[in-house]
Amino acid sequence: MTLASSPARVYPEPAVAWLSAGRLRFVGVVVAVGAFYSVSWQLARVDLAKLATGLPRMASWAVKAWPPATAELPVLALRAAETVAMAAIGTTAAAVLALPVCVLAARNVTPSLLLYYPARWFLNMLRGIDSFVFALLFVAAVGLGPFAGVLGIALHTWGSTAKLWAEAIENIQPGPLEAAAATGASRLKVVAFALLPDVLPSMVSIGLFWWEFNVRASTVLGVVGAGGIGQELKNSMDLLDFPRLLTILGLILVMVTVIDHTSEWLRRRLE
Repeated sequence: MTLASSPARVYPEPAVAWLSAGRLRFVGVVVAVGAFYSVSWQLARVDLAKLATGLPRMASWAVKAWPPATAELPVLALRAAETVAMAAIGTTAAAVLALPVCVLAARNVTPSLLLYYPARWFLNMLRGIDSFVFALLFVAAVGLGPFAGVLGIALHTWGSTAKLWAEAIENIQPGPLEAAAATGASRLKVVAFALLPDVLPSMVSIGLFWWEFNVRASTVLGVVGAGGIGQELKNSMDLLDFPRLLTILGLILVMVTVIDHTSEWLRRRLE
């Protein structure tokens, strides 16, 4: 008589078998992110109770602001024009300064890595300091007014624009550059006649983006005395002149909307 073969006994897997390396990594990331936001919540002093009591106060301000004050509309329109002018001149100056530096900061066309890394570090330094901080410093150096705002915008935008232009240069195909270099053309001619025509639409698009961004950013530079519509905004807030404040906010909205649409239209024309 043969004994029927019994099925193999199945032993339960260890309780920790599910903790694979991938799952452990995921759990670790979740815990780290949760701890980060918990600490950030405490450091930021988020208080929802204060928000609940502050919103009705803002609603009362909105009621007091209607109807908007129009007596000073010509003066406020002039301040809005100052804001656009600050952004335009600052962005243009930044573009002029960024053009030679972006070539040094692009790995594929820089004359030497000894120039590449210092150029990158310099641009990172400019980008790391906001235009608001630059404007604050220049107010102390050159006095109150839009000129301090122009300088603040120009320095910050210089670093940001040059970095984005350098990355655009690094992404172009090497063929046209190699073909131009093979003809014996100098580095300057290669950049002028092979590089710039290829990357120019992208560079102009980036420049338009920064002009649009700087118009919005320069509306708050008046807080530090850098002129423009932002200074009138601060004055109205200090005096609790809510109808005038509403007029200024309306002008800022119209100005930014027009600039956004103009910049978008110009970028589409470049595509």
